[in-house]
Amino acid sequence: MKRIRQPIISVLAHVDHGKTSLLDYIRGSTVAAKEAGGITQHIGATEIPISHIKKLCKGQMEKWNLDLKFPGLLFIDTPGHAAFSLLRKRGGTLADIAILVVDVTEGFKPQTEEALTILKQYKTPFIVAANKVDKLSGWKVNKDTCFHDSYNTQREDVAEALDTAIYKLIGQFYDKGFSAERFDRVEDFTKQISIVPISAINGEGISDLLTLLSGVTQKYLEKKLEIDPKGEGKGTILEVKDVKGLGTTIDVILYDGLIRAGDTIVIGDPAGARVTKAKALLKTSPMKEIRVEKQFRSFPEVVAASGLKISASDLEGVIAGVPIRALHDISALEKVKSEVNHEIESIEIETDNEGVIVKTDTIGSLEAMVKVLSDLKVPIKKAKIGQVLRKEIMELKAVDEKHRIVFAFNVDIMPEAEKEAKDTNTIIFKSDVIYRLLEDYEEYQKNIEEKKKLEVLKGIMRPGHIRQVPGYIFRQSKPAIAGFDIVAGILVEGVPLMKRDGTVIGRVHQIQEGGKNVKECRIGSRVAVSIDHAIIGRNLKEGDELFTAIPKKDYRIIRQNLELLSDNEKNALETVKEIMVKKDRLWDMMG
Repeated sequence: MKRIRQPIISVLAHVDHGKTSLLDYIRGSTVAAKEAGGITQHIGATEIPISHIKKLCKGQMEKWNLDLKFPGLLFIDTPGHAAFSLLRKRGGTLADIAILVVDVTEGFKPQTEEALTILKQYKTPFIVAANKVDKLSGWKVNKDTCFHDSYNTQREDVAEALDTAIYKLIGQFYDKGFSAERFDRVEDFTKQISIVPISAINGEGISDLLTLLSGVTQKYLEKKLEIDPKGEGKGTILEVKDVKGLGTTIDVILYDGLIRAGDTIVIGDPAGARVTKAKALLKTSPMKEIRVEKQFRSFPEVVAASGLKISASDLEGVIAGVPIRALHDISALEKVKSEVNHEIESIEIETDNEGVIVKTDTIGSLEAMVKVLSDLKVPIKKAKIGQVLRKEIMELKAVDEKHRIVFAFNVDIMPEAEKEAKDTNTIIFKSDVIYRLLEDYEEYQKNIEEKKKLEVLKGIMRPGHIRQVPGYIFRQSKPAIAGFDIVAGILVEGVPLMKRDGTVIGRVHQIQEGGKNVKECRIGSRVAVSIDHAIIGRNLKEGDELFTAIPKKDYRIIRQNLELLSDNEKNALETVKEIMVKKDRLWDMMG
């Protein structure tokens, strides 16, 4: 007989936007204060009984006439993207619904955008907690109240400041392709993202958040929450830990079925599924956080959805993020092993193609990296779990510089691999935050393009367009010296300059910017230029526009490498071409 399990809710946010503080308020704990630097280091799970939710939200539940069918809420507190990239049913998301916490005084930050990307990829429904309303200047704190009761006590200017911050958030969501609105103004919860203003410290608005979360989950996700409470246990490993007296244990989110002490369990592993037996099933008390709690109780069986710790043999080297299955009948063992292996194999990549190498600490983070890089159209040669090894650096020896790259997400780099990378000019980007890896990669690609540009265009006369600034005449001739604005392109010492009619008036002798001699200057600069053979008042007048007189041979090289020019350089080149073609109709021919 099927039953409704408790929904799995992941809480995501940029660093210091308050996700752990929100959970602390809900469960009445102080986990945030205990974390290194106030940052979540590992995935945690907390079960909140429905009785506690009803106690926190009594007034709101009655107002909405909610009669909840599920037994509670299972919250996951995650560092970054983790809960959404943990494997479930071949690439689905572990979370049923999410809370995205955003500091209402700061708006979107890099990890906010990273979370949104993953939410969108996995089509995971979510609600926005616009946190830190109490940080708005002049905000009157009303502890433990619903949003409207607090909002209605605020001065008009303070209420307007909150409205402005919410409108700004709505605009940021719109830019990312989401329709969002303050929760009490949402007309269709299936099409609009609800924004609930809250204070995780003072409790303002949290009853609204939990009521909305519970109501939306029950109304739209009830079928998804149906499980067979006696069926095969299915879960995902969150963490692998050594516990005194127990040895190596695994923290697991069980999202379907039942697991009993003594069950055969099948654990995903890149080298092939592992088979062992569950010696003990341990759980914290309700409202307690699995990753920091020291006291556990033993249970003969656990039904989904639940966070639990499993003690078993042969857990050394197990990787977080892999699937786990509990079998009551071992006749299905080979079939389940095959299914678990397939889940992992569908994520790992190994080809003979040219591309980057990706190494991560878990299956989940590997899946996330592969998705993000694929979206950016970055070719992948290999994507595997584990440390960066020397042999992998050697595999990139013959690869083009653009792809001679290793992404190391939260993994160690072996000393011999570091040495090999240095010897072969292989770049290793290492971080425990995806967006930082991508920022480093994008900066590196820009530098490569710039280097390529400098090599190809070395010694080539680049297009430039300058305008004399009236009133800034310093010397009339021998050489003429005047002030110029760089309108487009680049001005380089030694280039010939021509007017719009194609008349060459002289050659750049020197350029001064801010009183110092420079070899070149770019668009936006105002400089003093000395021009040999120019005579101000004769061939050069105040306000005149001048252009680099590019030789035909240089123009042909530039035309073949147009992608190396900036847009404003291309504009300057187009004008130069128009001038030169008027003098020589064949000047633009590429023969």
